[in-house]
Amino acid sequence: MKFGYAIILALVALVAVSGFAAADRLPQQVPENQIFTIDTLIDVTGAVTQESNLQWTIDSQDEKYSGAIFDTNSELDLTAAGFGLTKDQYDSLMSQATAWANLYGTTAGTYFKARNIEGTYYITEINAPNGDLTKFHLDPVLFGSQTIGHFVDNLLNDADLDYAVQSGTVLGGIHDSMLFAGEEIAILTWTDSLRSNGGKLSLSEGVDFDSRNKGKGLNNLEVEKVLTYASTEGAHLIGAEEWNLDVAGDWERSADTIRCVFAAAKTDYFPAFCNVVKAKSELININSAQISTKGSVRAVAATGDIPAALNYQIAVTPDSNSGSGFADGTVKTLFGGSIMEARGKSHTPSATNNWKDTASVTGGIKNFQKSFAYESGFTF
Repeated sequence: MKFGYAIILALVALVAVSGFAAADRLPQQVPENQIFTIDTLIDVTGAVTQESNLQWTIDSQDEKYSGAIFDTNSELDLTAAGFGLTKDQYDSLMSQATAWANLYGTTAGTYFKARNIEGTYYITEINAPNGDLTKFHLDPVLFGSQTIGHFVDNLLNDADLDYAVQSGTVLGGIHDSMLFAGEEIAILTWTDSLRSNGGKLSLSEGVDFDSRNKGKGLNNLEVEKVLTYASTEGAHLIGAEEWNLDVAGDWERSADTIRCVFAAAKTDYFPAFCNVVKAKSELININSAQISTKGSVRAVAATGDIPAALNYQIAVTPDSNSGSGFADGTVKTLFGGSIMEARGKSHTPSATNNWKDTASVTGGIKNFQKSFAYESGFTF
């Protein structure tokens, strides 16, 4: 589609954090994914009703943890290992495990398990978030001055038990509470409707959806539509199309977030954000017109260096068969966004940006074209 007089509104929400940009981090695909297409072709004189909608929510949390799980088939094996904990030591480790669970939205048992044998607590499993393995220090009075990583290494070196070094990822699920550290969520809503009480309508529409991770230049949802309408006996056409993309995330460790080794962040954390963008068009009492629209959204990616994207275009021109040289009716558009970005591990916005663009034309329309392009991410 060629936009000779297109008005282009493009906004990129970027906040500098220690020399590195902060913006949308997209959630990752789920293990099972869906691909579907819907193709519509209509050529009719008479009443028409056509409605489509999609509501998609996807959540992911990729905080990684590492540690070890010990062979616990026998209590004798445990007591022979000789690394039992006192009640105070057990309480200290369980308190930290609970704090991690509250922060990352999991359970204390993800990070620490122990068995009480005659008042001594023997560790059966111990893990820690990867970012805390070398930074977090245990209570110096109870454990001496050592990081949680050193503590696990000492257990592995001293234990007589069989053990397996393990690693895992905290898996996120959709919930209504505040987002957890390392969590991202994307909510996509698309609706499209056309109705006429008569007249001649020719319509071609294609809908393509793919829930898998997407790279730059690729999209999860693409919709393209071309229609020509001519009124008969006082009939008219009405319609509306709306795209909404809501992407939010809490702070996340920068490690393992960016794929390219040459684009390492200059900060330990990528901050929290909450960004919402919208594109909408309305057709009101159209008597004659040729209308084309094209929209696309990217809402899922494997790594944090793929930006979120929403694009929408609409063009209204005369029906070449009408002979009048004008399209007739009312066309409205609305583009808008609300951006909130924090810094570091803060939950207080350091940048906000709200914008809205509206347009409305009525009567004999020679040419009406609007284009909206949005991206928000660490790299472009």
